[in-house]
Amino acid sequence: MVERQVRDRGITDVRVLAAMATVPRERFVDVDLADAAYADRPLPIEEGQTISQPFIVAAMAAYLEIEPADRILEVGTGSGYGAAVLSRVGGHVDTIERHARLAETAARRLADLGYANVDVHVGDGSRGLPERAPFDVICVTAAGADVPVALLDQLADAGRLVMPVGGRGGQRLVLIRRQGDDLVETDLDPVAFVPLVPDRES
Repeated sequence: MVERQVRDRGITDVRVLAAMATVPRERFVDVDLADAAYADRPLPIEEGQTISQPFIVAAMAAYLEIEPADRILEVGTGSGYGAAVLSRVGGHVDTIERHARLAETAARRLADLGYANVDVHVGDGSRGLPERAPFDVICVTAAGADVPVALLDQLADAGRLVMPVGGRGGQRLVLIRRQGDDLVETDLDPVAFVPLVPDRES
């Protein structure tokens, strides 16, 4: 998987490659899908969500240029696989999931596998985690029409945020860098993600 799906497509960050090689993807999918865990495609998980294609997980981590001590916020825990990969690259990961069932399952998997530098939270990811902010890195794994202002406000100076933006007509991955009071946005790849759904009262 790492050689054919990740390295051969241009991902060169050695720590991202090492993380992709060491995190056991089969432990983050239903047992019936274990044989397909390393396939070059997303896979379904509970609550109508998906575990992203391996290349997308690696590409998002690489675009974020994560440093070993970085504090990371992941929005959309899903299976917990993305958080596990991020935890092998950065310092600490807070990951937030709106579906309590997914969050509980992911937290159990991460604990069983010994990923002690990950905290799983249940809540509205579009609001971020202001009590833990600021974050050096924010990785959003669901698409929205725009990047929520709350997430931009929680980005540290020199911090990086990556998120799929768009709707059914098409999505693109964007990278935003904070430079003091300025936000610099870069368009990246076309992608297809499940939608970021805020709570009704948000």
